Amino acid sequence: MNAALATLASNLLYHGYDGTEGFTGFANEGTWIIFAVILVPVYIMLIAWFTGEPRDTKSGLLGVSYLVGLTTSMWVGMFFLTLLIGIVFYGGMPEPVGAPGP
Repeated sequence: MNAALATLASNLLYHGYDGTEGFTGFANEGTWIIFAVILVPVYIMLIAWFTGEPRDTKSGLLGVSYLVGLTTSMWVGMFFLTLLIGIVFYGGMPEPVGAPGP
């Protein structure tokens, strides 16, 4: 009886989608594409701040600190939103924080 209710609840809540065993976490395909391909102009900009002419190390470090601050605020905000969405819509914490999926 409990197994039937668990299966019914899983089908109603998850619509047949299960966890992605062994493939969740930080370094999946999308992460590599973003950091290796899409952010190339940002990497070039950062290098140019410190190797270009005229050099201004103080302004370069200020720019780096702004980029790190913005990136950190976005990642932390999305992390908390992910946790909130997991709790509200899926009944528990997402896999890297909570228990592994099925």
